Amino acid sequence: MIGFTLLIALVGAERIAELIVARRNQAWARSRGGVEYGRGHYLGIVAAQVGLLGGALLEARLLDRPFVPILGWSMLALAVLAQGLRWWCIATLGRRWNTRVIIVPHLPLVDRGPYRRLRHPNYVAVVVEGIALPLVHTCWITALLFTVVNLGLLRIRIRTENTALNHAAGTTPA
Repeated sequence: MIGFTLLIALVGAERIAELIVARRNQAWARSRGGVEYGRGHYLGIVAAQVGLLGGALLEARLLDRPFVPILGWSMLALAVLAQGLRWWCIATLGRRWNTRVIIVPHLPLVDRGPYRRLRHPNYVAVVVEGIALPLVHTCWITALLFTVVNLGLLRIRIRTENTALNHAAGTTPA
């Protein structure tokens, strides 16, 4: 259980690092005329992420979830791969990456790195991590609840992001 708590703490620290990067990138984007879209769903995304980490810890402790080596190690590998994909996305987008949907006018779509094959690779990382991280310690209730909530939020988020990107490209009205 100590190892799982440490893992969740490390992911929490990673989230704080993301927020630091996002704030810096937000200032950069706004200084270049960046426009934010979809503010209404952002707090839901934050709450879901907090729920993922807190829920996994609570479920592991309160329901005395065991560490099952074959499941735990394979899910840890998936969670690590998801983190790798997430940071590949962050590195590829550079200053354009954010936890919010902020579009800087007149910048072309990024089509390198993971964006060469997928329009929203970061959300693949979010989905994989949301399933894998709790299952490291057999927290299947957290994995299931987060997945259901997250899919609803991602549906809104991806629609918002696509609309914003299309609007910036001049293909749809605001």
